[in-house]
Amino acid sequence: MATKLEYIWLDGYKPTQSLRSKTKIVKEFSGKVEDLDNWSFDGSSTEQAPGGSSDCILKPVFVVPDPQRKSAYLVMCEVLSADGKPHESNGRATIADDDNDFWFGFEQEYFLWDPSTSKPLGFPAAGYPAPQGPYYCSVGAKNAFGREIVEEHLDACLEAGLNVEGINAEVAAGQWEFQIFAKGAKEAGDQIWVARYLLERIGEKYGVAINWHCKPLGQLDWNGSGMHANFSNTTLRTANSKEIFTAICESFRPAVAECIAVYGADNDQRLTGKHETASIHDFSYGVSDRGASIRIPLYAVDHNWSGYLEDRRPNSAADPYKVAAVIIKTVKSAKL
Repeated sequence: MATKLEYIWLDGYKPTQSLRSKTKIVKEFSGKVEDLDNWSFDGSSTEQAPGGSSDCILKPVFVVPDPQRKSAYLVMCEVLSADGKPHESNGRATIADDDNDFWFGFEQEYFLWDPSTSKPLGFPAAGYPAPQGPYYCSVGAKNAFGREIVEEHLDACLEAGLNVEGINAEVAAGQWEFQIFAKGAKEAGDQIWVARYLLERIGEKYGVAINWHCKPLGQLDWNGSGMHANFSNTTLRTANSKEIFTAICESFRPAVAECIAVYGADNDQRLTGKHETASIHDFSYGVSDRGASIRIPLYAVDHNWSGYLEDRRPNSAADPYKVAAVIIKTVKSAKL
């Protein structure tokens, strides 16, 4: 039986890359990524190559069954230049985690967006719904909007084999979240991107857009969207030391500009010091502090200062590959 392979990649648009994909038909496929061939595409149509030398290469790096098509797979790819080297838009290639020592759990927030009103689901065409408060983890038609999309997405992710650890309605009306965890930074990024792809495709079915912008409602009194990055390595998981946690948190202080540069466009609109964020102009960390740049979870304290940290600054549109890469680089720079 013929098999559909959906090759998925990130384009070269700045400051925020978008998902692209195209279908390849093969007669047989084992289901293993190592049995997938490289493929090419027109980089001049994706801001990744000039028209006179337009071929870019898709290198498959992660594959899962496609739960929405018959005899099909989703293939996440890195983009290579024609010479076989990683393209400048290829954030995955910058991750220094070949031994998968780093574990990441990303909390991906987003808005379900009504194209006809240019507002989130649950917002009236004119004006606004009741102030935020009743929407977080809500139930019922008065407060929860778009659940059928969210549930279909959850089922699709689980059927594909993605390691989704939970979902919930978020603080603003029409805002939702899913969480994905993986042992290995590259796979964590792969899974987030495939999950985003599935959500976008399900949204097409309902005529609902997915708004990844970190502050789509501007400076009105509504929460923005983040992609909080929970991370650990062997050092953190086995620290048994408050001093080690402090040293790793402090390693982020001189790296603030480098981190913010890849934590998503327009983050100054979200990191205001309000709505459970630290100001983009400050750096802070604290136990159980959701208003800090980096939260030290109670879990770590309760386990004799062993566990993980949460960087709350990455926003919903950030590239998880680039986020993971800078976090790994910074943690490795810590003076222990």
